[in-house]
Amino acid sequence: MQEKDLDTLFNEAYEKASNMTESLPQDVMLRIYAYYKQATQGIAYRNHYQNFDLRNAFKMNAWMQVRHLTADEAKKLYIETINSLIK
Repeated sequence: MQEKDLDTLFNEAYEKASNMTESLPQDVMLRIYAYYKQATQGIAYRNHYQNFDLRNAFKMNAWMQVRHLTADEAKKLYIETINSLIK
């Protein structure tokens, strides 16, 4: 049996995250958000948000904290985080 590739595992983790019904702590949500953005859009730049309110400032800060990760590293961390929350 062939092992699933990283993109397939990432998409499956995204589906799991989308179907989660329990609320998560804000710091965990921000970490998940940051990994997702880094994996799908790459390095964060300050002009990603036109409306820079406090909520978006926290999101941007979380994303900038993981800017050193490659897309594949961010995908792996996203998958690990989601799977650890499901268990």
